[in-house]
Amino acid sequence: SSAGGVQGQNTRESLSRGQGLLEAVLAQGDHLLAQKGAVFPTALPADLLPFLPKELGARVLPPEDEIRRKLGLHRGNGPPVTSAPVEDTTRTPEPPTPSSVSTTDPSGAPHRGHGPLFATVVTTTIGTDTDTNSLAPRCTVNFTDPEGYIDSSDDPPLPNGAFLQCTYTVTVYRGYGVELQVKNVNLSEGEQLSIRGVDEGGAPLVLANETLLVEGQVIRSPTNTISVFFRSFPEGGSGNFQLHYQIFRLSCSLPRRPHFGEVSVLDLHPGGTARFHCHMGYHLQGAPVLTCINASLPIWSSREPACRALCGGSVKNATVGRVLSPSPPSSANGTQGRSCSWSLEAPAGQRLHLHLERMVLGPTDRLVLWSGLDAGSVVLFDSGRGTPIPFEGVISEGPSVRVQFITDIPSHTTSFNIRYEAFEKGHCYEPYIQNGNFTTSDPGYGVGTVVQFSCDAGHSLEQGPPVIECINARDPYWNDTEPLCKALCGGDLSGPSGVILSPNWPEWYGEGEDCSWRIHVGEDKRVLLDVQLLNLSNSDMLTILDGDEVTTRILGQYVGGTSPFKLSSSSPDLTITFHSDPAGLVFGKGEGFIINYMEVSRNDSCPDLPEIQNGWKTTSHTALVRGTRITYQCDPGYDLVGRETLTCQLDLSWSTQPPFCEKIMYCTDPGHVEHSTRSLSDPKLLVGTTIQYSCNPGFVLQGSAILTCYGREPGTPVWTSRLPHCVFAEAAADSSFDGGNMALAIFILVLLLSVLLGGAYVYVTRCRYHSNLRLPLMYPHPYSQITVETEFDNPLYETGGVRLQGNVSD
Repeated sequence: SSAGGVQGQNTRESLSRGQGLLEAVLAQGDHLLAQKGAVFPTALPADLLPFLPKELGARVLPPEDEIRRKLGLHRGNGPPVTSAPVEDTTRTPEPPTPSSVSTTDPSGAPHRGHGPLFATVVTTTIGTDTDTNSLAPRCTVNFTDPEGYIDSSDDPPLPNGAFLQCTYTVTVYRGYGVELQVKNVNLSEGEQLSIRGVDEGGAPLVLANETLLVEGQVIRSPTNTISVFFRSFPEGGSGNFQLHYQIFRLSCSLPRRPHFGEVSVLDLHPGGTARFHCHMGYHLQGAPVLTCINASLPIWSSREPACRALCGGSVKNATVGRVLSPSPPSSANGTQGRSCSWSLEAPAGQRLHLHLERMVLGPTDRLVLWSGLDAGSVVLFDSGRGTPIPFEGVISEGPSVRVQFITDIPSHTTSFNIRYEAFEKGHCYEPYIQNGNFTTSDPGYGVGTVVQFSCDAGHSLEQGPPVIECINARDPYWNDTEPLCKALCGGDLSGPSGVILSPNWPEWYGEGEDCSWRIHVGEDKRVLLDVQLLNLSNSDMLTILDGDEVTTRILGQYVGGTSPFKLSSSSPDLTITFHSDPAGLVFGKGEGFIINYMEVSRNDSCPDLPEIQNGWKTTSHTALVRGTRITYQCDPGYDLVGRETLTCQLDLSWSTQPPFCEKIMYCTDPGHVEHSTRSLSDPKLLVGTTIQYSCNPGFVLQGSAILTCYGREPGTPVWTSRLPHCVFAEAAADSSFDGGNMALAIFILVLLLSVLLGGAYVYVTRCRYHSNLRLPLMYPHPYSQITVETEFDNPLYETGGVRLQGNVSD
């Protein structure tokens, strides 16, 4: 019994110590609430569990209000807090059901998330940092709301000489990701801020750090969790940052465009498809269509296909196409010699023109072109004879051509492009320009045809004139070769938008390239880069610099390949530099890059849109941030021309131009009359249009037979009268008979009245001088006669009643 008493006493002492620890924790919570208005957690931080007795840690803690009542503590006028069990923070918390409940923290400030008020778990520990031998407060904050803010100003104050390490983790439902938008970043020297995620396999990823974060930047997690790591520096002042997070539906990554091919994506979400095709002369190796599968963690149904040039082939009825140097083999015997042969046959009665667009052959390589498929055919070109390359091309004598390529040692540097097209006798062949377009005066390309060339954005005309002409009626040919459109190495760009391509795009860029593109937009703007393709070798580098030559800051440096991304400058100036290794033959080459740029507003909102005349607009948000919608409506009597709703897009531009209100100058169709036909003077029913109704045989029209569209200000045009009716003839006859009887009765009354008045007139004019009888009516009236003339207009028919207009004049 003594042993049991000692054990019970030890238990009570342990519970007492645990209760004292709880009192200290709650008191520290009150201190933080008073200073920051922070939310008190419902669960005890897991870091304190080892310090609690097993008996206390194993049971469910009583409600916080009950603990405070027993300890004599008060928390102010905030809402009551429900009890919660001790939480195991080593496991990933299950996100609560998203909601839109508006709640308030104890300080009276609105809660920033859209989920439950106490969905955020804050754990703070105080430890000693082994590097600086100083106190290192560490905090872990877990968010599960669908939307909220990560704000460093909510962190507790630091003791002198201490630094803080905080990890903020946002975890949402599987199938959704987390999107962070940088609202503000103002760090002191030496402070660290990094945004981290995990890939589909669970491996950690660094998505961004303090050197790449700019205001307005958006970062998305590849899975359902994202973390923000912040470490302050004890020597300098404490910086601050604010990030806004929200959930988004996860999707498959944008599939990579195959080298020498294209991809079109219908939808990146599960069930969406991506379709691939290759450029002329290349063949698709792999599935042409991929499907996005797995809703919880979307992935593509298979790997992206590749586009490869084959070694040899046969083309029947050849009209237009390419013969390309074969892609390097991937097998182990790829270093052995090879011979490739292609046969091309045009439709009967046509010949083939072969244009040698590119030719880079090694010392042991040989390319031969024959006019025909037989062994004794005429040689059009043989690289082994040392003759100059005919850049104007060669023309076959008949409908067929054979191309043969022989090499002893296959090399990555070997490259040739031969474009062929068939044409009829008495015409020039169809010209071609890569990365450009042309206009022609004759689609048949007969003698006298003039063709003018132009280049796509990012290219310029080289090695040829911009205009050529088809000459020589006996054997037509072009008076000059087609020019080339080449992507330039650097330049000054000042337009509101444009494109930057790697040198020699779409071909491989060369070794030892040093290029610099300087972009300058409006002084009140900044530059948004949309990097659509970036595929470099590991020895080549692309650098993006923010600012002008005096104040320059590196936004990013890239080697190798990366997925498409967007980047914004903080000023109207931005510079892109590219350097390729002179020893590129050792490390290989990359495909290159495609970068679109555009000027955007310098702030984080779209520009304000004007009001429209004869209408008004409504806005979904006070600040015109991304996602804001503006809806336009018109005054009565006006029609809206254009899109009714405009949306502020990611690049801070509006989805379309504002609409305008146009005066309605037509009437609505009054409709048809039963048992009748109608004729319209104008099918558009514009103001002044007349509609005439005619009843079918056996029916009689009641009402106005003609309606006119009448314009008025203000208001919508209306018809001058109601619709008439066509009634059956017998009913009309009955109605006419009744009307005739009434007219006869009125006629008799008028006749009697006329007789009486005539008699009175005779009496006055003939008998008044011969009688002493004087009637009062015979004296002159003391007032002059008053005449009244009334002019009555046609009534105007409107829905809901009849409007009469008239004028009375004296």
